[in-house]
Amino acid sequence: MTTKPKVTLVTCQALPNLFPGEEGLLDELASRGCDPQIKVWNDPDVDWADAGMVVVRSVSDYAQDRPAFLEWTRQLQRVQNSKDVLNWNTDKHYLKELAAMGLPTIPTNWLEPSQKLTKHQIHTRFPAFGEFVVKPAVSSGVRDIGRYTTVDICQRQAAMRQVQGLLGEGRSVMLQRYVEEIDLHGEISLVFFNGLVSHAVEKRSALHPASVTNPEMHEAVVTAEAADSVAWTWGEQIRRVLHDYVRARLGHDELFLFNRVDLVPDGKGSFLVMEVSLVDADLYLGSTPGALGNFADAISSRAHW
Repeated sequence: MTTKPKVTLVTCQALPNLFPGEEGLLDELASRGCDPQIKVWNDPDVDWADAGMVVVRSVSDYAQDRPAFLEWTRQLQRVQNSKDVLNWNTDKHYLKELAAMGLPTIPTNWLEPSQKLTKHQIHTRFPAFGEFVVKPAVSSGVRDIGRYTTVDICQRQAAMRQVQGLLGEGRSVMLQRYVEEIDLHGEISLVFFNGLVSHAVEKRSALHPASVTNPEMHEAVVTAEAADSVAWTWGEQIRRVLHDYVRARLGHDELFLFNRVDLVPDGKGSFLVMEVSLVDADLYLGSTPGALGNFADAISSRAHW
């Protein structure tokens, strides 16, 4: 009798059924000869030695204790994406490294707790005009991200309080100009499974002016969108840089089980990468026919290796 490969889909306590649109994933995997289950990553009662292949999914609380999350990954015998990916992709400093390798990213001013910046020094790093975004380098989704305008003193003061609060907690801070093309064209997410194109979605702005997001507010509006050939060409350019980065880290390449690339047209015929999501990526499996099955195929093929 052939033993079915065990697959453990990992989530957080707040999302016991994974992301919206992923509710049918257990059935899809079972129909492909797998033995699937869902577990919470920091549940002390789970025997991870008996978890089979672990697939990290909706771990949206990892940023609350990233060291504990990374410590949890070290005990896993087989995990997707890999432990190295889970390490570097949970800290957005990777964008700085990818930019140095030629990837077009949103220009960012990085503020570090070790710099011990004064209020005046922080203020001088704010843009002189337009809207800007404040976000922690370790964050999940759109949590703890603020959008402000430079022309309103109250908003600048609010931005200052947010930056000082994050730095005071020992968290690195990213300052970025707000990309107006997001309001004009939307944000494009390209989704790949095992290196193959699956689907694309278009998202409208999740950030409201003069606000700081929290887990319950400002969800992006997602619509299925057949990405044009230009967008997919951009996606391939991004993937090449990503895999160059992996080879530079490990000395060899590796294939990601899933990869969501968020980008926005720059208005000049090219693009800017906003994020590469390889850990807790919402893959919008309910937005496009066939996407759930594509992901189940990708997981199943690995589980049966």
